[in-house]
Amino acid sequence: MEQIGYAPPPPNLDAVFAALADPTRRAILSRLAQGDASVGELALPFKMSQPAVSKHLKVLEKAGLVQRGIDKQRRPARLNAEPMAAAIDWLETFRDFWSSSFDQLDDLLESLKKQTPEGDPP
Repeated sequence: MEQIGYAPPPPNLDAVFAALADPTRRAILSRLAQGDASVGELALPFKMSQPAVSKHLKVLEKAGLVQRGIDKQRRPARLNAEPMAAAIDWLETFRDFWSSSFDQLDDLLESLKKQTPEGDPP
């Protein structure tokens, strides 16, 4: 049964949200937004080993959020924000729902204010 106006989510949306669910991975992405970085550079602000950071990078790579390059002995990580854009586009499909819900809540609050005499607690 096909729904009118239904847009299927991008195929790797689950992996993107799972990757973004972890605060360490979000911090790594924030750092990579400033430029490429090696595992050692990414590990510096965290109290974790380079292998632990590498595991986070693998999750981010699987979600398509990070790409790894080769620069002599380094394998710098690079942000790939395209999957995040697809997730944002998918989330945007709910904007009308939330806007409508907030408008209804505003209307309800206004009607409650009009019913309550001034000075009385609601």
